[in-house]
Amino acid sequence: MDRLNALREAFQKDRYATESAMYIVSAAPGTACCAVDLDERHRNAAGGVMGGVYFTLADFAFAVATNQEAVLGEGDLTVSLDSDIRFLQPAEGAKMFAYAEPLRRSSRVCVYSIRILDEAERLLAQVTTTGYVRRREG
Repeated sequence: MDRLNALREAFQKDRYATESAMYIVSAAPGTACCAVDLDERHRNAAGGVMGGVYFTLADFAFAVATNQEAVLGEGDLTVSLDSDIRFLQPAEGAKMFAYAEPLRRSSRVCVYSIRILDEAERLLAQVTTTGYVRRREG
């Protein structure tokens, strides 16, 4: 099985994201792109995309970017310490993408930028997440 499919299989255990129709588009060491195909379950009472969808997609992309080796049994686990989201404009298309990339990484702490875009590459939200790297025991 290739690495991308192994990651997709491993991250199926991230049930909230995957049961919300989120999936991995691409992943390379330290980075990830995840997406969601929007449908009625993602809408709020006013008909817009619920803010939690943006945040969950960003959190999923952060998890995939920072934990590829951990879920494949080869590295340390990173957990989120803090996240900050800025909603910039409403989603209008049928799909959203989250692109996670590191701003800074050390042996114990990382800071990631996660951009949420639509199919037209309009920036919908910007998330900054700080993570803590928990050392694998043994």
